[in-house]
Amino acid sequence: MATNKKILVKGLTYLGWALPMFFLGPVVIHSSFKNQGHPFFIPVLGLGIITCIGAMILMFLGLKTIMKSLFENEK
Repeated sequence: MATNKKILVKGLTYLGWALPMFFLGPVVIHSSFKNQGHPFFIPVLGLGIITCIGAMILMFLGLKTIMKSLFENEK
């Protein structure tokens, strides 16, 4: 059972990192669209998109890891 607890904590850590990224990504994208005339418009937009994609990947990995810890049998 101790291994399953470690895996569960790892999954919750993924979700803990994904949560702020779900808020940070759209804020950065919105900020970049408000400043379309600025020379850093494209890099800031790219950073926002990468942050949103990273949040989705971390959420998927976190849920997958949590499901693995709950439903996988010990060997």
